[in-house]
Amino acid sequence: MTATTVTTAPGAPAESSTAARRIEVREGQRWFAVCALDELTPGRGVAALLPDGTQAAVFLDRSGRPYVIGNRDPFTGAYVLSRGLLGSAEGGSFVASPLLKQRFDLETGRCLEDPAVGVPVFHCRTR
Repeated sequence: MTATTVTTAPGAPAESSTAARRIEVREGQRWFAVCALDELTPGRGVAALLPDGTQAAVFLDRSGRPYVIGNRDPFTGAYVLSRGLLGSAEGGSFVASPLLKQRFDLETGRCLEDPAVGVPVFHCRTR
């Protein structure tokens, strides 16, 4: 599986237009575009660099819903969650780390195998 890194210039606000739809992430009170919707393949992720330098993993599930979580696997320290496989369990979607296979809930960031461990979750929208 190949991950694509998409960067957004710091301070570049998300603006409404008739251009291609995109995934936006909220940072503070502002929204920032992280990638075009057509750059995502349902069920696969891409890595994105947020304006503050944080790496995020951006996903589109098979129903078309976007998710953005931290890209760092807390068990290994590697920035690889964008390369994980999506699935569903317990009524929600998760990504399984490609290294040690721990699953992280895409809505809460909670690790399904160890609820004391989690990853950041970012508010996102499609515009």
